[in-house]
Amino acid sequence: MREHGGNLDVAQQRFGGAADDWIDLSTGINRVPYPLVDVEPRQWSALPSRSEIESLHAAARQAYATDAPIVAMGGVQAAIQLLPQLASRGRARILTPTYNEYAAVLSAAGWDVAEVSDLAALAGADLAVVVNPNNPDGRHHDRRELLALLPRVDRLVIDESFADAVPDLSLTPEAGRAGLVILRSFGKFYGLAGLRLGFAIGSEPDIGALAAMAGPWPVSGAAIAIGRRALLDYDWAKATAARLAADCVRLDAAVRSQGWTLVGGTPLFRLYETGDALVAQDELAHGLIWSRVFQQRPGWLRLGLPGSEAEWARLSAVLSR
Repeated sequence: MREHGGNLDVAQQRFGGAADDWIDLSTGINRVPYPLVDVEPRQWSALPSRSEIESLHAAARQAYATDAPIVAMGGVQAAIQLLPQLASRGRARILTPTYNEYAAVLSAAGWDVAEVSDLAALAGADLAVVVNPNNPDGRHHDRRELLALLPRVDRLVIDESFADAVPDLSLTPEAGRAGLVILRSFGKFYGLAGLRLGFAIGSEPDIGALAAMAGPWPVSGAAIAIGRRALLDYDWAKATAARLAADCVRLDAAVRSQGWTLVGGTPLFRLYETGDALVAQDELAHGLIWSRVFQQRPGWLRLGLPGSEAEWARLSAVLSR
């Protein structure tokens, strides 16, 4: 398996403890999740109806400020797996460093994949990928820059998995343009990654093709019920975005004593240059706090934001040792 956060079993094997003993800050998932709603027994036992799936699509369109075609899927990863089949194999260009599944999935499907470090270098690609805001360094791009790139590539995929708390970055109001595909994660901002819910938004041909490949029941009845309610709870989203912004400042201040330098981040995670990330990860892990390191960047350590005050207190205690 490729490097990812959330590999808590590795932490347990190395440092002990049960899963519930750990504070997992390795993923960038909101640790104060949307409160679970009651799910009717029928939504567990019956296949979702077309009208129920469409009601989820309608809620997502409203939440993401778009009237473009949309399809719900089992998380953004499910959409990534299908991207190579949207067109004949050709040149894929990915703005990096970024989420490592894009290059792996496209390469495995026979695409000519190149990783580039500059937005302009994506021009000429049959398929260009930009994660905005980026994972893991938080780099982001103005909407006008991305729209200017659209005529210069055959298809532009914008992964907005971490955009919920910074909606001004989102291109969803422009969705529907030919060649533009936008991916949105539900689980990260709403803290319910185990629900496995995400969306692809784009033109009718692209979304129709993804929907056909995803099949008639791409998400569960429970995901529909919970996702629909959460997406329409604007008060919760507004309050959560404000809390996350304040908690980013709090986390940056908490690690200052370590001498770490902020590389970047989003409202859901921070990325620090530590000098030696494996040493920093081990020190945190002895306090049963798990973090993310990067093999290609030995100084980089990524931390999600603690949730409860008890988690903040424990992180502070570990850092003060």
